[in-house]
Amino acid sequence: MIKDPHILLSYINTQLRDKYSSLDELSDNIDYDIVDVVETLASIGYYYDSNLNKFV
Repeated sequence: MIKDPHILLSYINTQLRDKYSSLDELSDNIDYDIVDVVETLASIGYYYDSNLNKFV
């Protein structure tokens, strides 16, 4: 998994914007543990907004 949380944020939001219509769809198609991703992004103050389909 990408270690820098800000780079991870950028990567995940780009994937959500360009390829996946939901966090569930993304989690089915990446090699990262989605729980770890969510926790890492929460540690820098970001949460998933399903209406926007991105971490805000």
